[in-house]
Amino acid sequence: MVKDDIFCIFHGILVNTPDLRRHYGLSRQATEAMIVVEAYKVLRDRAPYPPDQIIKDLEGKFAFIIFDATSGRLFLARDREGRVELEWGMASDGSLVCSNDPNLIREACGKSCAPFPPGCIFMNGSGLLSFDHPLHRVRAIVREDDNGDICGVIFQVDLYTRLPSIPRTGSAANWAVWADAAVAESEQRS
Repeated sequence: MVKDDIFCIFHGILVNTPDLRRHYGLSRQATEAMIVVEAYKVLRDRAPYPPDQIIKDLEGKFAFIIFDATSGRLFLARDREGRVELEWGMASDGSLVCSNDPNLIREACGKSCAPFPPGCIFMNGSGLLSFDHPLHRVRAIVREDDNGDICGVIFQVDLYTRLPSIPRTGSAANWAVWADAAVAESEQRS
């Protein structure tokens, strides 16, 4: 599906389609791909709207790829349980390759391919994020066979590594900095 230079490949089904159509002001004829494009446009146009918030609203089994030709942004997502196949890998020329056909990916990428991690979002420029744990880093773990050769990669949310978040006005972080500065200033006066 293509709308406003936004290309979308959607595979699967959303079970809350009527609610999403109402939420995004779409007609009853709007398909899942149209809903996903509208969700992406909200994310794009209302930045810094967190991408995990938009994907959390989608209920069902799905995987999708969006390419915004105007901005050059690529956006991929897969449902929490990974019930819809989505593979990705790196071709020999450095291109990112995505498909729901694992044989096609292996043919194009060789060993540099893996299943796209369930419950995750990928945006070029932002990297891979978990939409259940958006403040924690997702890390790649290399799998090796018995001979020590790399045979794949799995992805895991690292609950011990927290990504930096945008400080809020009046947050504890801001007050702590202010408090430290105030204490240092009062010590200098004494």
